[in-house]
Amino acid sequence: MAGVPCITFIGGGNMCEAILSGLLKTGHPTTHVRVSEPFDQRRDYLRKTYKIDVFESNADAITGKQGASVSAKSKVDVVVLAVKPQVVGDVVRGLALALNETNPLVISIVAGVMIKDLSRWIGGQVPLVRLMPNTPALVGEGAAGMFADTSVSEEQRKHTEYVVSNIAKEYVWVENEAGIDAVTAISGSGPAYFFLIIEAMQKAGKQMGVPAEAAKRLAAQTALGAAKMVLTSDDDVQTLRRKVTSPNGTTHAAIEKMIACKIPEGITSGMESCQARCESLSAEFGKL
Repeated sequence: MAGVPCITFIGGGNMCEAILSGLLKTGHPTTHVRVSEPFDQRRDYLRKTYKIDVFESNADAITGKQGASVSAKSKVDVVVLAVKPQVVGDVVRGLALALNETNPLVISIVAGVMIKDLSRWIGGQVPLVRLMPNTPALVGEGAAGMFADTSVSEEQRKHTEYVVSNIAKEYVWVENEAGIDAVTAISGSGPAYFFLIIEAMQKAGKQMGVPAEAAKRLAAQTALGAAKMVLTSDDDVQTLRRKVTSPNGTTHAAIEKMIACKIPEGITSGMESCQARCESLSAEFGKL
């Protein structure tokens, strides 16, 4: 199929499956996808569920030279690196020969690993993109940021967007690699911030006499509705907040108390800590 990239996933975990299922649901052919996965049970699951080629060998999943049946005639265009950070160095070094032989676009979703280190482990000039998705991708409500090195072509940027559009409703390119750390602080780690808020609202609701399950659902739906208003309204966020905060009303009382407790500053400080941890992780991977 002309124009459709052949995509290999290195690592068959949850994020791989989120992207994979999205691709296949929108018509991506099974002949143009391969997955490598180290665990037998997971390989069997992916193979039976999606009717695709699944390999134990990372290199075979890239080259397709051995063990391919469904995708035997397809040359890889995109490799999505979706492994755990603690093994990424060894995995990428083990892929160096296959990557240099096939020269695909490599999209890394491994947090904290910089392009210079991926390039060093590969030992060649393979085009690289860093992608920071988030866990709502698993339910089709993801957000993501992307950074491309200078060797990535316009067509490869389109291939990246093709992959990302199946898991993220909002995605942006950042101009420098440090921007990925900022994206991590906003949306990559962001779901946990909202889980913390919903958890606190559920707890308070229960203390006020609302059953815990009902309080959770009310809080979650309120978060979802507020987010949808932000994404669809012509008003900025500050204006939306003012519109629901009548002077001396109930919402005003809540917001003033939260401001007095320095909740906005706490969120900002938390995001700064997230960004700093990204930088320290990158430094650690740089020593591998």
